[in-house]
Amino acid sequence: MNAPIRILGLDPGLRRTGWGVIVVEGARLAHVAHGVVAPKETLPFAQRLLCLFDAISEIVEAHRPHEAAVEETFMNNNAQSALKLGHARAMALLVPARAGLPVAEYAAKVVKKAVVGTGSAEKDQVGFMIRRLLPTAGPTTEDAADALAVAIAHAHARKARTFGTAA
Repeated sequence: MNAPIRILGLDPGLRRTGWGVIVVEGARLAHVAHGVVAPKETLPFAQRLLCLFDAISEIVEAHRPHEAAVEETFMNNNAQSALKLGHARAMALLVPARAGLPVAEYAAKVVKKAVVGTGSAEKDQVGFMIRRLLPTAGPTTEDAADALAVAIAHAHARKARTFGTAA
């Protein structure tokens, strides 16, 4: 049997970055922790990014994941908003990479398909499936549920790669 793998999932955002940690052992998934990092919107932009950097660093330090997964950014019509979201996403990619973790990226449709079964699932469907797949997680915000879904998508992708190479 494979050793347990701890996965950090991140759903980046400048206002709210969801995070979730799961353990995958074989086909079993277990909830470890989840939450949301929400920098004060009154802080200067650079300070908000620093808040994300520090908080994600603390999460990595506290939960010691083996791997990380980050949701890719959907393209926004507002270039300024997309650019700011890109900065937040950079924090979500940089911190785990700096800690020496492999970091995978997943499109929202891939995450939804892995958790709900369809890439066009709504947020409430993702939350419903998180409650089913990780019953010990308790209540989650949309951002934390999305982050746990990213971690689950990564767990499924790891399994597919593992079994794919063994064949």
